[in-house]
Amino acid sequence: MTPSTAPPTPLGDFLKAHRAALTPAAVGLPDTDGSRPADGLRREEVAQLASISPEYYTRIEQGRRHASAPVLDVLAAALRLTDTERSRLHELAGQEAPPVGGGRASQTAQPQLRRILDGLTTLPALVMGRRMDILAWNPLGAALLADFSLLPAERRNYAWLMFRDPAMRALHQDFENIGAVCVAVLRREAGRRPEDQRLADLVAELRGTDEDFDRWWGEHKVASDNGGSKRLRHAVVGDLTLDWDALTCAHDPTQRLVVWTAEPGTPSHDRLATLAALTADARTD
Repeated sequence: MTPSTAPPTPLGDFLKAHRAALTPAAVGLPDTDGSRPADGLRREEVAQLASISPEYYTRIEQGRRHASAPVLDVLAAALRLTDTERSRLHELAGQEAPPVGGGRASQTAQPQLRRILDGLTTLPALVMGRRMDILAWNPLGAALLADFSLLPAERRNYAWLMFRDPAMRALHQDFENIGAVCVAVLRREAGRRPEDQRLADLVAELRGTDEDFDRWWGEHKVASDNGGSKRLRHAVVGDLTLDWDALTCAHDPTQRLVVWTAEPGTPSHDRLATLAALTADARTD
């Protein structure tokens, strides 16, 4: 029996029914082709909202892949499930649902990601969680962006720093572009987690204190946060052009390892190596 002819499962039927009840507009996604073969969200769109691959989501819906509790929670958020429906989703997957709100107010970085951070000595990196919260970082990440250890935990948020910390804003040479993308990523996050009061409070604060944020928020654009490039003006090593990639954690898809790299043979590569050496020296002093 091939996957396409496999009999439906209660979990698959549940997921199909709830994605059929949503439209792209309801979750902040564009309906780019203008014509849809059926009502509701496509599998690919649910996967996009949950930050997992379409193949992974398809296997879950077809009963060919076991989903962990964190994956079920991001699917519940993507499909706008109520607390009761979320509990039912966990039940159908053969798991006990975590308490409502449990683990949602705050996060800690997955141990696997912390071990990777510890091993990255020549590349800046950090772990980003829900709401663009900064959960962990390596010394070079702090040297490149900001010393997050000096900030209270509630201010270790990438979007908040971009719009409320003048030093972070000045660091980004192309702030008009990067800032707009940051808002679009946060809007997508808000669309996936409408029940998240801390996220709603963050958006309200930034809309009320920064005209750029409020303007970009009003444009209703959404963006992914998988990777890109940035031009930075660093106070110690000068101008840098860096690529960044966000790698999703298999154990908790709401957490991502963000790593900055520079193309070998470029001045940015040499300057990043200089910053790494200075950071290493500072740690041994």
